[in-house]
Amino acid sequence: MQPILADGNGGALFWELLVNGLVMGSLFALIALGYSLVYGIIELVNFAHGDLFMLGAAMTYTLTALAVSWFGTVTPGGMSFAIVLGLLLIVPFFCGGANILIDRAVYRPLRRAPRLVPLVSALGVSFVLVNIGQLWIGTSPLSLENKAQLVSDDSLIQMGEVPLKWKDAVVLITVVPVMVGLTWLVKFTRLGKAMRATAQNLVAAQLMGIGVERVIASTFFVGGYLAGLAAVVYTLKIGRIEYQMGFQNGLYAFTAAVVGGIGNIPGAVLGGLLLGFIYSFGGGYSQGNWVDALIFGVLIVLLIFRPTGLLGSRSREKV
Repeated sequence: MQPILADGNGGALFWELLVNGLVMGSLFALIALGYSLVYGIIELVNFAHGDLFMLGAAMTYTLTALAVSWFGTVTPGGMSFAIVLGLLLIVPFFCGGANILIDRAVYRPLRRAPRLVPLVSALGVSFVLVNIGQLWIGTSPLSLENKAQLVSDDSLIQMGEVPLKWKDAVVLITVVPVMVGLTWLVKFTRLGKAMRATAQNLVAAQLMGIGVERVIASTFFVGGYLAGLAAVVYTLKIGRIEYQMGFQNGLYAFTAAVVGGIGNIPGAVLGGLLLGFIYSFGGGYSQGNWVDALIFGVLIVLLIFRPTGLLGSRSREKV
């Protein structure tokens, strides 16, 4: 995903970069939430999460193409709303189910192995998913807008001198309810209490009668569900997918999770928004030449002075 370079001068340029940063930061935050959730429970950096997001984007494109073949030309309106609703129902469950299968096939047998072993396995799963994506999508990028226009490109409101479009609003409207819902799930539900107990001490949770494997499977499902949700929103906004998109977006999202405090839900959103603004303003003012250097420079400086991230807290090492 290339930085969205703004056109214009002065105030118009600032407002355009601000809107772009808000939108891109929200996309990074949606992906980062999946990283944080899985790491917070079993302390696994699931490097395959970004590529699962890519498969979700491929499923979004495929389902949209099927809808176009059945219903003909699709433009913003009643039919497009029904298709978007269908995508939001199907794609997240597809990614959640795929994540459970990955956990059962790869991570579960390695649950008691040294930490490096599941980490390397996650990298291996990432490469497998990339190859599946290459077979599915092909080597050339695909454009959703060539198939259908599901969300209007019209202006919703004005932010300064720049209009906030419906495509942007879909992204922004998604992030806050997801963060609130995820926080409620973790803090106030029976499953959430089991998640927190498993995260604190897996063996003690087992001794207390908690089905930790069921809890971990639920965690992987929710993480995959978030990746699928992010994939739908991303595809609707950007309109272009490719089989390598998971690596770069996953790397940005993982960086956002670390910046905010990995394992912390509000921290993932805060880190995503911060990276979104760096991505937008850095790309806009440097013509995209220094974006990665700025993002990872901020990460390095932050980890030097605050290793736990902006909202992270120190915890004792489990032995």
